[in-house]
Amino acid sequence: MRWYIVVFIIVLQFGCANKTTKSKVATRWSEEKAWQWHDDLPWLRGANFVPSTAINQLEMWQESTFDPKTIDKELGWAESIGFNCMRVYLHHAAWQQDQVGFKQRVSDYLKIAEQHHIKTIFVFFDDCWNPTFKVGTQPEPKPGVHNSGWLRDPGDLLHTNNDLMSVLETYVKDILSTFKDDNRIVLWDLYNEPGNSAYDNKSMPLLKNVFAWARAVNPSQPLTSGIWHGDLKDLNAFQLEHSDVISYHNYMDEISHQSGIDSLKQLKRPLICTEYMARKNKSRFQNIMPILKKQKIGAINWGLVDGKTNTKYAWDTPLSDGSEPELWFHEIFRKDGVPYKKEEVALIKQLTKAD
Repeated sequence: MRWYIVVFIIVLQFGCANKTTKSKVATRWSEEKAWQWHDDLPWLRGANFVPSTAINQLEMWQESTFDPKTIDKELGWAESIGFNCMRVYLHHAAWQQDQVGFKQRVSDYLKIAEQHHIKTIFVFFDDCWNPTFKVGTQPEPKPGVHNSGWLRDPGDLLHTNNDLMSVLETYVKDILSTFKDDNRIVLWDLYNEPGNSAYDNKSMPLLKNVFAWARAVNPSQPLTSGIWHGDLKDLNAFQLEHSDVISYHNYMDEISHQSGIDSLKQLKRPLICTEYMARKNKSRFQNIMPILKKQKIGAINWGLVDGKTNTKYAWDTPLSDGSEPELWFHEIFRKDGVPYKKEEVALIKQLTKAD
């Protein structure tokens, strides 16, 4: 889903627990608690999910376009191949527009997912793709363009609206307080790819704040924010030091992926890969998913069903005529539920059946 191919240059010299910030991380889960959480769960495997009828987070969650019928159908396809976890993005503007209704739709989604034996990882903020947004009718996809309508949250608005940080605090605390003990939610992913879109350390204040807000609520589920780019050393250090369980993105081949895992294992906490599988980049189910299963590392690939997000097209290879790409970048199913590659689905079923 991202602009860059992720390269892990994990530098652990910050000592895994910076003494100068010890008081700020006093409520971080202990290693023992994190491993107990991990050991009580099955191997988590699934996809980043947005229904095929939604171009972005607002279209997914706004009342007029919330689509439980499609969500139910497509999560049924996920269940049929043994997936048990979806990573799902929220958006503060949908909450701000209709707080009560938004939370009810989140509950409705969770009810549908539970019926398919699927747990959920919810994502709050995101630094990827379009910098501005508008509630209401969302744009149609641009033919052949990967994620042409996906939205940052809060995007550029954070840097122009002095009152927004307090709104975001109320939003995060409201959602966490409402669902803090909901066992259908397995993990809170507080901030997706902070520093992307050339924000770099401009994302640090919100990253620090969202962890502080979440710790104030103290949900029963663990907190995380996934590292994704080795050059963002300050952000990486904060994310690794403050996450209860370690999450990461890797869209590279099995050698690079295992190297990243080996670095992160030095932190002695459970690992979840919350984004992988880009066929063009040699990150595929065949070479990555078995590695993750063997080490009981959560395996959450990008994409489930081909839809309005257009993520079957590669980040950097648009097809302006909207024709079928020679090789799909992401996604597992076509819109009618037929697998894009039958051999991939057979492998997934084999790996999940044996779990």
